[in-house]
Amino acid sequence: MTGSLAGLHILVTGGGSGIARAAAERYDRDGAKVTVLNRSAAGADSVHQTSGGRIQVIVGDATDPDVLRSAIDAASDEHGGLHHFTSGVGVFDNYSRVSELSVDELMAAADEVWRVNVRASLLAANLAAPALRSAGGSLTLTLSESAFNAIGGGVLYGTSKWALRGMVDHLAAELAPDIRVNGVAPGGTGGTRFGGLTSLGQTTTADKVSGRDERIAAGTLLGTTAMPQDHSGAYRFLADPVDARVVTGVVIRTDGGRRL
Repeated sequence: MTGSLAGLHILVTGGGSGIARAAAERYDRDGAKVTVLNRSAAGADSVHQTSGGRIQVIVGDATDPDVLRSAIDAASDEHGGLHHFTSGVGVFDNYSRVSELSVDELMAAADEVWRVNVRASLLAANLAAPALRSAGGSLTLTLSESAFNAIGGGVLYGTSKWALRGMVDHLAAELAPDIRVNGVAPGGTGGTRFGGLTSLGQTTTADKVSGRDERIAAGTLLGTTAMPQDHSGAYRFLADPVDARVVTGVVIRTDGGRRL
């Protein structure tokens, strides 16, 4: 298979479902050698099978340093270089209201949100930096419309995405000129399986909320509800070392023109 990303080695965390999976599959279609690290074995197997076996999958937790280190090694080329890393893991707070949680619930939920939504990306930058630097590679973080406005989630989720927005700027400065760092901020998206906070006993996913797709469409200038694949072009662009050669510290908002 050939394409604009032909031969590039790319690692995607959380790539067994949703937006991260769409990004991984887009990289694969454009010729990259893609590795997906996913906590769910079922999700990992699904993306592997759908790709015809081209996408290498590893089952494990992207917040675990040992697991992530092994995934980076597996995804890198024979010289130890990694051309691109997409951080796609995330957890949703199901619009939990901080003022209505007990102190114990708040502490547990905040720790979980920070560990998955923020610390995993910090860990990615820390552990992948040598391999990315070796290849002159790039890192893309997954934000949300919640990183710009008080929409799309509760305070816990929203503030974690605001933290990632700042992380893009600061990592871009720290890792320049060797590694480009950018982000994609999707708006509300249908067809996803975005898990809730286990610390609060949440098991529903964001796309199961009644009327959610209609509300998303009504709140955008384009009047549409995005699907995971609608965001994949932004990820592909940022991963491309030619098309995005001078792009760093940028967040692409794929939110359909969110009405403010």
